[in-house]
Amino acid sequence: MSAADTRIRQCLDACRSNNRTALVSFITAADPAPQYTVPALHSLVAGGVDILELGIPFSDPEAEGPAIQAANERALAQGITLIQVLAMVQQFREQDAHTPIVLMGYLNSVLAMDDFAERAAEAGVDGLIMVNLPPEEGDRLQRQLAAQNIDLIYLLAPTTTDARAQQIAAKASGFIYYVSLKGITGASHLQTEEVAARLQQLRQYTALPFCVGFGIKDASTAQALAPHADGVVVGSALVNTMAEGGEVSEVATRLQEQITAIRLGIDAADQ
Repeated sequence: MSAADTRIRQCLDACRSNNRTALVSFITAADPAPQYTVPALHSLVAGGVDILELGIPFSDPEAEGPAIQAANERALAQGITLIQVLAMVQQFREQDAHTPIVLMGYLNSVLAMDDFAERAAEAGVDGLIMVNLPPEEGDRLQRQLAAQNIDLIYLLAPTTTDARAQQIAAKASGFIYYVSLKGITGASHLQTEEVAARLQQLRQYTALPFCVGFGIKDASTAQALAPHADGVVVGSALVNTMAEGGEVSEVATRLQEQITAIRLGIDAADQ
């Protein structure tokens, strides 16, 4: 599998061929406790998720709203480490060798592990989103990841200039994560028409798929964006469900029901 033919690319190509908008989910590893994570990932796939994002807990996340900030704090209180996050991916892979997994976090976590790319590949990681990594500083990490068939995924925001967007698009792999609004995760002022217009502009710079996140929390918001994006990302709404706690199996069931409803909304738009 070449760097251009990663599991993420295969998944998104298949979605595109089948006129299916990809559904991408986000939860934070070890939230509310480590034993919840792997069952949650399996339940999300069962509910119709195409790509899994798993947050690496970090003490000072810069782009997160209250829900994901609290999830980070709950996970860190459990003493979670990056090594344990990779172990969770490896455990998930024992039953699912197909669904792409993207780790999302902040550069400090990865810099502390000299052989991160190798260990991530061994665990079964397919992509990495480093929220605070500017593309000018990403070449070394990107080479290390590409050697292991792991995509380094960059974000574009509504405030990104056209010139900057071209630079980032030239470096990105896997997909472009488009931040759908100015603000933090979990915000609610989503303007579908603005997102659609901006995506149309950005597509002239790259053939990579665009997955849209921030502010998508239910079937109706996902359905509204689906016609304009290659994928939609749901995060804070799922994290809030994890935060409610309960038995591991109960949380997994609630997550599956929640994501199934969102999947059905997207499918209605894809008809």
